[in-house]
Amino acid sequence: MLTFLWIIQIIAAVLLIIFVLLHSPKGDGLASMGSASQIFSSQKNAEKGLNRITMYIALVFLVCAFLTGFKIFHG
Repeated sequence: MLTFLWIIQIIAAVLLIIFVLLHSPKGDGLASMGSASQIFSSQKNAEKGLNRITMYIALVFLVCAFLTGFKIFHG
């Protein structure tokens, strides 16, 4: 069971890295803080889908991390 959780966590970590790198840049860092409303008002459908997939993969990663930690310490 622990090995299965580790495998799922590693796969989720690799996918999370890939999907975060696929995101388009949103601005100029701290220089764009004044125009933050423009960033969130014009999201494309592909970007929304990419955000949703990234969120679900991050959730799978976090659940696996908690379950692995719980399994290790409470054996």
